[in-house]
Amino acid sequence: MTISSTYKLSRTGIRLLKQSYLIVLTVGLALAFLVACTPQVQPADITVNVTADDVNHPITLPPGSTVQQALDAAKITLASTDRVDPPSYTLLTAGLNIIITRVREEFETKQVVVPFERQELRNESLPSGETRLVQAGQNGLNEITIRHVFENNVETGNSVVSETVLQQAFPEIVMVGVQAPFAPISIPGNLVYLTGGNAWMMEESTSTRRPLVTTADLDGYVFSLSPDGAWLLFTRKSTQPPDQQINTLWVVSTSSQSAAPINLGVSNIVHFADWQPVVKYAIAYSTVEPHAAAPGWDANNDLHILPFENGKPGKKQDILDTNYGGVYPWWGMSFAWSPDGKNLAYSRPDGVGLVDIGNADLTNLVNITALNTHGDWAWTPGLAWGSDNRTLFLVTHNAPTGLVTPEESPNFSLDALSLTGNKISSLVPQTGMFAYPVVSSLRKNDAGSNSYLVAYLQAIFPTASATSRYRLVVIANNGSTPRLLFPAEGQPGLDPLAHALVWAPSLLENGGDFIGVIYAGNLWIVDAASGQSQQVTGDGLTTNIDWK
Repeated sequence: MTISSTYKLSRTGIRLLKQSYLIVLTVGLALAFLVACTPQVQPADITVNVTADDVNHPITLPPGSTVQQALDAAKITLASTDRVDPPSYTLLTAGLNIIITRVREEFETKQVVVPFERQELRNESLPSGETRLVQAGQNGLNEITIRHVFENNVETGNSVVSETVLQQAFPEIVMVGVQAPFAPISIPGNLVYLTGGNAWMMEESTSTRRPLVTTADLDGYVFSLSPDGAWLLFTRKSTQPPDQQINTLWVVSTSSQSAAPINLGVSNIVHFADWQPVVKYAIAYSTVEPHAAAPGWDANNDLHILPFENGKPGKKQDILDTNYGGVYPWWGMSFAWSPDGKNLAYSRPDGVGLVDIGNADLTNLVNITALNTHGDWAWTPGLAWGSDNRTLFLVTHNAPTGLVTPEESPNFSLDALSLTGNKISSLVPQTGMFAYPVVSSLRKNDAGSNSYLVAYLQAIFPTASATSRYRLVVIANNGSTPRLLFPAEGQPGLDPLAHALVWAPSLLENGGDFIGVIYAGNLWIVDAASGQSQQVTGDGLTTNIDWK
């Protein structure tokens, strides 16, 4: 085929295409004309009913309209709290009922009386059936704001949105006697005990009892008689939130039948406050800072001495400033006066030493490996002065015997530190961490020389002493002749965290050598000479004792 013939065929194809396009265009225009000439059926308008404020509003709108457009057509305005059913974005359908619910809120403020509660405190110091009013009840007054909700002018609900205490309610506290028939025991000196948040005292006999403080708010952190037994030093729970103030420090005279407690103006005492021996009168104390997180405080590890003269606190003397030395300083340290009042020892998780009061400094005597309790508490060594003023009895944390770290060792022993020779010796191995030694007053031994006894708690399971129960044991001051005293074999052991162990201030004429101890919430007196014991209280609420 030649080029000329190919060219002729192409021109013929183009001409045919043009003709086909003209035919299609003509047919399309004809169809469009026919459609345009056909009559169109328009959708009918929609009629709905709008009900608001007890009035019906028939509304007619084109298809595709919404509930909101129906409301606009009815000239209905909604408040922010009003409800529409169905929602405003819903498309209208014929015969739809649109319901408007008018919702409004009203707030009412009023004062309401809060009736006081009645609390009963069981007290075995009163005869059974006898009652004594400790605190008169007082109603409180609160201001409350109430939110009322109305739907179409009908109240459908209400709730308290705020409440303010205008006047605190105070409970009526009544002491109810539950005296048990325990045989009376003659005792030397004054024995005070804390039960149900109240302080009581026994004189000459366990049957002669009278209340010292009946506010029902003593917390037991401090509970100590002055050396002459004339004053009781104690702490009371604070009326402020615990993370702002834990407690406050008070004293009360033991000689008056109705003495009023005296506020010393000191607060937040957890580890230590005690009378200075010999000095008449002065109080040494250490403070903490309240804290919301466990254990509830950060220790200041400070030390102050407060004179107390003529029934009034004087100007305090600052001995140690706030410091955070040592291991676990947040827990805190404790202190103990020597019987002659010339020396003050300290105990903290990593050691024991003396306080240099004149130079406001600490002199370390014994380094102790701090125990890792894996908790929010720290262990501090139990500490007691010997009656000779030359010996310190302390609980030490010893090296492990198994595959544990020194900080986790379960081994503890009762040791004696001689201050004259600066020599430490082990008296009793494997006592448990809560041995808490206490010493008796001086007395003559069989050889006619001065001696004294040491009482301590012995863990029933020494290698699990954090949770073990304990038994009361007495030894000579040189560690000899140990004797298991209390409780009797077969009886549950003592709770070491509620033991409150204390010696009587002196021997009785009949040779009785008494130790007071808390057992199952009651005061017991144990004769260290004979081993006999006698329950003294029976309400199960006793927590602290002291004997001077």
